[in-house]
Amino acid sequence: MQHGPHGQKEKHQQALPSARKIRRTCNKELYRTVKKLGIWIPADKLEQGEQLYFRKVASNLIWVFENGNNRKKLADWFEEAVAPELADLWEIDKSKLSAAFRSSFGG
Repeated sequence: MQHGPHGQKEKHQQALPSARKIRRTCNKELYRTVKKLGIWIPADKLEQGEQLYFRKVASNLIWVFENGNNRKKLADWFEEAVAPELADLWEIDKSKLSAAFRSSFGG
C-alpha cells in the first residue's frame, strides 16, 4: 500500500468521469447560465452550444479534472476558451455570457 509524505495512506485516485457524465454536467452548467442571462436561445443553437462546450471540456479533460475544485480557475478557463465561440454562436455579448456563467457556476 502506498503511503503519503507523512506516513498516511494515500486516498485512491479518483477515475476520470465518463463521457455521459461530462455531457450532462456541461448541459446543466449551460442551462443555469442561460437562465441567469434571462434570454431565449433557440433549441438548435442551444444544442450546438452544448456540443461546443462538451468538446472543449473533453479536449482539456485532464486539466479540467485536476482543477475541478478550483471554480475560479475553471470559470477563467471558460471565459478564455469557450465564451468567445459560444457568444458568437448564440449572438450575445461575451462579457455578459462570462458573467452569467461565473454567477451560475460559482467562480
